[in-house]
Amino acid sequence: MSETAFFVKRADGAYDLRWFTPEIEVDLCGHATLASAFVIFNYLDSASASLSFVTRKSGTLTVERDGDKLAMNLPAWRPASVSAPAELLKGLGGKPREVLRSRDYFVVYDSEAEVRSLSPDINLLTKLDCLGIIVTAAGDDCDFVSRFFAPGAGVPEDPVTGSAHCTLIPYWSERLGKRQMHARQVSARGGELFCEDLGERVKLSGYAARYSEGFLYL
Repeated sequence: MSETAFFVKRADGAYDLRWFTPEIEVDLCGHATLASAFVIFNYLDSASASLSFVTRKSGTLTVERDGDKLAMNLPAWRPASVSAPAELLKGLGGKPREVLRSRDYFVVYDSEAEVRSLSPDINLLTKLDCLGIIVTAAGDDCDFVSRFFAPGAGVPEDPVTGSAHCTLIPYWSERLGKRQMHARQVSARGGELFCEDLGERVKLSGYAARYSEGFLYL
């Protein structure tokens, strides 16, 4: 799994939450937060309409029921223009129109087809001084598409990445002139995300389903 979440209930009713890739602890993981909320809502606390997660580096995050979806409130990370390292351009390939950075490198292409066709050199991308690399373009049947690579964290390509949308949402909101957007992550597995720019925060909504269940005996 790209990330695994560990949570424990606090005396104040909120939950302490941490996330780990196969290699490192990360500062924010949207989808493991969504998964944690799904487990709590469906197995531990079906009466609650919203949950608060206290994290070490990303503050308090909230998740609430939104019809059949779950909606996360996350920090907004606005990217700034940077000079592109040679390893980034060579490692990704293609011809990006601009390169920016927030927590991650943020590489913009001209079309969804370019994003889908990228076949990165993972060894080169591992040399970069960042957690991950976001690649994105305007979508053909949605507002924008993306992919996310984090080989230095043990994740060559993440199927769907909530934390990447902390940067994607403010960027595309400004570029498209709209607050609410529909996005797709076009990895091999793929994912659909419903996005809203809230200024200093972003709202990210999606569907969750039980994939597996098991027990550990210690």
